[in-house]
Amino acid sequence: MKKYDMLQDSPGRSLFFFALPMILGNLFQQFYNMADSVIVGQCVGEDALAAVGASYSLTTVFIMIAIGGGIGASVITSQYLGAREYGKMRTSVYTALISFAAVSVVLGVFGFVLCSGILEALNTPRNILADAVLYLRIYFAGLPFLFMYNILSSVFNALGNSRTPLYLLIFSSLLNIGLDFLMVLAFGLGVAGVAVATVAAQGLSAVISFVILMRTLRAYGDGTEAALHDGRREDTAAEVKFAQIEAAGDGDGTEPDKTVYYNIGMVGSMVKIAIPSMLQQSIVSIGMLLVQSVVNGFGSSVLAGYTSGMRIESICIVPMIAMGNAVSTFTAQNLGAGDAGRVKKGYRAAYGIVFGFGLLIFAVLSIFHRQIISAFMGEEGGVSAYAVGDSYLVFIRFFFIFIGLKAITDGVLRGAGDVGVFTLANLVNLGIRVFVSFRFAGIWGVSAVWYAVPMGWAANYVISFLWFLTGRWSRKRLIT
Repeated sequence: MKKYDMLQDSPGRSLFFFALPMILGNLFQQFYNMADSVIVGQCVGEDALAAVGASYSLTTVFIMIAIGGGIGASVITSQYLGAREYGKMRTSVYTALISFAAVSVVLGVFGFVLCSGILEALNTPRNILADAVLYLRIYFAGLPFLFMYNILSSVFNALGNSRTPLYLLIFSSLLNIGLDFLMVLAFGLGVAGVAVATVAAQGLSAVISFVILMRTLRAYGDGTEAALHDGRREDTAAEVKFAQIEAAGDGDGTEPDKTVYYNIGMVGSMVKIAIPSMLQQSIVSIGMLLVQSVVNGFGSSVLAGYTSGMRIESICIVPMIAMGNAVSTFTAQNLGAGDAGRVKKGYRAAYGIVFGFGLLIFAVLSIFHRQIISAFMGEEGGVSAYAVGDSYLVFIRFFFIFIGLKAITDGVLRGAGDVGVFTLANLVNLGIRVFVSFRFAGIWGVSAVWYAVPMGWAANYVISFLWFLTGRWSRKRLIT
């Protein structure tokens, strides 16, 4: 696959081919998350599937916090990369890793201690509560590894390298599935087994990611990668020599660069982007968590069906979220290079890409929705669970374009560091999902939970798009 430069090549091609490894990688990640549900649903039973589902909405919130934090770091890193300020770029990476490592430990302790109370507050059915708590405690014990794995992936994407996270996700996915079968079938550990498999697979991938990233940053330090910031090597000795001089002078060739490992000012800039990004990345997960008590109230069979439908939705939104993240990196790099006009061209090109993905998703779900839902249900699966999952897919297949439009528009605002309206739009999204679910569940039944989903996506897009039209995002400046 050809490597495309976000500062020079065709905006549409560079966005698509930068997003493609992220899409494939995230699909593998969702695939092995889904494998947990398929394996326990087929091999252990409906209650085990419901227990993993009850845990899923909470664990996803924490992972989306990690992804949002990584995006906050990646925007700053991408803008320094676009401006060719390599010393500050390295400092931003080190600062992000140290800061979010500390955050992950705090969140892990918080989740481990409070998960039982949170599940009870969410009205988790009593017959699955013990398994759900066990799953979560194992998960939170390994949260620092899971958290840092996602931060490291975001940093690689900020450096214009979306391939390394893909390769590591493939490795992690295959390892996770293998461990799932080992823990569940060979050792008979059930729900606990799939939790151990997830922590072990992503933990090993996090360690490998860290080692590769440190080597990459050292390469930027000696100029071998700075020859062309997206990772391609220049062939001539003169070009490499120029890159070494440039890297040594932090981009201007005047002063030697001294590595700084932590900068509190950069933390402030990252937090400014990270908090709205955490909200945007976790909006689906937070919505799932807040309405979980609505679904739980219908019993474990409905919860099992809902879990199946939501796992499929999480796969379907992958290309849309990846395009939003690609647009964010594209925007940050080009604004760092002072080219707002190119950002607008990339945004227009992204429309065609997300419409194409939307049509593909619609076609697949229209043809295969029954077979997809059946994969989650073993021979003991209930009719009620199957009906809930299938009806969700039949409904939601029409609306994935809304989250695609929302994602790419939010991506421009996030990449520019224009987070005010961006935050408001995502809060409106969340508010609609929660209000409609709670207000109308008594009238429409569990269907109210998914009727609210496209309403929130569409409102989010309209608000962000109207702000995009003002052009104020193009005048933001995060780096100095």
